[in-house]
Amino acid sequence: MSKIIVIANQKGGVGKTTTAINLSSAIALAEKDILVIDSDPQANLTSGLGITRGSIAKSLYDVYSEGISAEQVIMGTLLPHLHIIPATVDLLGLEIELVNRKERESILKNALAPIRERYKYIFIDCPPSLGLLTLNAMVAADRVLIPVQCEYYSLEGLSYLEDTLRRVRASFNARLDIEGILMTMFDSRNSLSHQVYEDVKRHYPDKVYSTIISRNITLAEAPSHGKPAVLYDYRSKGAQNYLALAKEILNEGSAG
Repeated sequence: MSKIIVIANQKGGVGKTTTAINLSSAIALAEKDILVIDSDPQANLTSGLGITRGSIAKSLYDVYSEGISAEQVIMGTLLPHLHIIPATVDLLGLEIELVNRKERESILKNALAPIRERYKYIFIDCPPSLGLLTLNAMVAADRVLIPVQCEYYSLEGLSYLEDTLRRVRASFNARLDIEGILMTMFDSRNSLSHQVYEDVKRHYPDKVYSTIISRNITLAEAPSHGKPAVLYDYRSKGAQNYLALAKEILNEGSAG
């Protein structure tokens, strides 16, 4: 049974794209077929997996704007079990183009329906805002994975996102729920990191992953080389963190 997971947080800089790149790659290494969808006009997920602008014939924009099937825009990556629907900067103007389109919030859901069962997981990387791109992702998804940076305002951001999820559930997708909360950019030498982790775990005792993503230079360097951390430096702490998260998610999936 396939599962569609949107990686979302209305706060920027929390590790959404880093998580999309590295979690999908880590699970693909376990020979599970994975699709990632770059739903951010910045297209950092696309470039971070080694896809250059010149190599993209069709992108997510064409699925929305031209009604092209999702299958026609899927591209391969450096990992044989990992595929991507890439993004381009064209997504920037999409909301204006679709303003009068009927059922515009369900375009992505309908596009993924014919292909979703081919993949163990489909991960959708979102921009840090609740616009039409994020709404489409949440309507299409079964669950939301929330990266949370270990900093002071994290709980406040989580409460805003929970309110968003309630609104989406009420109007568009009643099944949408939190898959898990991932603590990112953790610094073991910093007491604030420990405090934030404990605070989030106290408020969401059953949702916080055991795996914590530490601050690690490899996670910052790897995208500039067009590689996930597991290919750039397999032994790095960042790569090992995401391999541990992949194992945790796969184990939970097999148990559930």
